[in-house]
Amino acid sequence: MSQAAPAPDGVRRQLRRLATIAGPHRSPRRNRHLASVLALNAGVLNSAGCIAVATYTSHMTGLTASVADHLVTGDRQLVFIGLTAIGMFVLGAMACAVLFNWARRRELQSRFAGVIVLEALLILVFGLLASSLQGSTRDWVIIGVLGFTMGLQNAIITKISGAQIRTTHVTGMITDIGIELGKALYRSRRPGIPPVRAHRERLGLHTLLVAMFFIGGVIGAAGYLLIGFPVVLPAAALLLTLAMPPLVADLRGPRSREQA
Repeated sequence: MSQAAPAPDGVRRQLRRLATIAGPHRSPRRNRHLASVLALNAGVLNSAGCIAVATYTSHMTGLTASVADHLVTGDRQLVFIGLTAIGMFVLGAMACAVLFNWARRRELQSRFAGVIVLEALLILVFGLLASSLQGSTRDWVIIGVLGFTMGLQNAIITKISGAQIRTTHVTGMITDIGIELGKALYRSRRPGIPPVRAHRERLGLHTLLVAMFFIGGVIGAAGYLLIGFPVVLPAAALLLTLAMPPLVADLRGPRSREQA
């Protein structure tokens, strides 16, 4: 039997990059690649969840305003729905902090990846079982799971990027895009003063993440209308694939962690 030809160097390099995208050693490139995947995932979940239960589970500003509005108008059910989404988002962020600090204090390679693996597994189970939910509990379970997942994701990318990147909402990123475009258009007419310069890397990153969130939204909405909640399964599989290498390195022991 003939042996398979070895992978070209370029392919091996790409595979090594994918294996380290969720690892503990961060760089702007790795942060950008991981954030792009997470923004795409958030767009899918957010849109699918909205069509299913008419609630954007990552939109804490809108949910907080909704709770205030419905508290005044007396719609108690919508108040409780909003509070559930907000509470589960907070619990997700808390869970991220607990898992991350537990792994960090043990110097594990999976300090970031472990949270992403948990998110991927939650999405995977949700995608497989959500369509079978019936009755009045359906909306509450969907809102709770998606809110918790979005809290996990937003907290871990905050940890990874030092609070420079968010992936579950785009208000801040669109604001920064406007600021950088304004700086790019500005023309200084006073000599002797340093010119105003746009931060092109930040502009490119935020434009990319907004675009990925939008693409994820289109996929989530169209996919949910076509096949229901299984639309989230490819996103879960992608996250699991990217996050598993550091976790495997930890499971293999200290020697594997040193080589990772």
